Amino acid sequence: MDLFGKSKYIKVTVSKKKDIPGGLWTKCEDCGEIIYNKKLEENLYICPKCNFHFTLSIKQRIESLVDPDTFREYYDDLRSVDPIEFKGPKSYVEKLKSDQKATGLSEAAIVGTGLIKKTKAAFAFTDSRFIMGSMGSVVGEKITRIVEFATEKELPVIIVSGSGGGARMYEGMLSLMQMAKTSAALARHSEKGGLYISVLTNPTMAGVLASFSSLGDVIVAEPRALIGFTGPRVIEQTIRQKLPEGFQRSEFLLEHGLIDMIIDRKDMRDRLHTLMEYMS
Repeated sequence: MDLFGKSKYIKVTVSKKKDIPGGLWTKCEDCGEIIYNKKLEENLYICPKCNFHFTLSIKQRIESLVDPDTFREYYDDLRSVDPIEFKGPKSYVEKLKSDQKATGLSEAAIVGTGLIKKTKAAFAFTDSRFIMGSMGSVVGEKITRIVEFATEKELPVIIVSGSGGGARMYEGMLSLMQMAKTSAALARHSEKGGLYISVLTNPTMAGVLASFSSLGDVIVAEPRALIGFTGPRVIEQTIRQKLPEGFQRSEFLLEHGLIDMIIDRKDMRDRLHTLMEYMS
């Protein structure tokens, strides 16, 4: 017999938490903020909390800078070969195929012409997702050709560098030659009175910085981009000293006169157009 009368039982149903589909959120690499991907895309891949600029693919970079439906790609038939038959854990041929599949690119650079606010320019873009944006023979050849085309057609040149790698070791000395080749083309462009604006993004390092990226008539950078020849950790280990806060970031380089200005990605199209109009 129940001491307190008839027992009453209440059935409690615990509903399972609905699974959140993957790929909807991104964690900011700088402040840790969790950002809804749609909001991040609408904000040009800039963290709304700390203004951290995420790395863009070449396609995203073109969409953010060039007027819609005006970009025309040049020299897209060039392909890398394996000149020194590189051997390692993965061969050069295998590495090329792997990155081509992962990125949808044939190489680490795309070049062409397009309009910024109806002003025509020649463009080159590098992508750090493809063998760290390193400069092999095809990358150097593409950049050289588009600069020579711009010189002939009297167009300003804008190169947007996003390369964490320098000369491509898989090609040996042939990759190092691209530093001189691209620099010589830009020197001829300058001699003819041509304008060259260099845009540095995160990261721009090594042989890319030591050649065409540092030769602009105007050198601009996105906020907090890592820019240098060798990474800070390697430098600290070599000189056995602690580097200053923010070393090799855009703000540090601006303070020390190594770049001309820092431009937020949202303002980049307008500011580049202003520079072209003013300096032409």
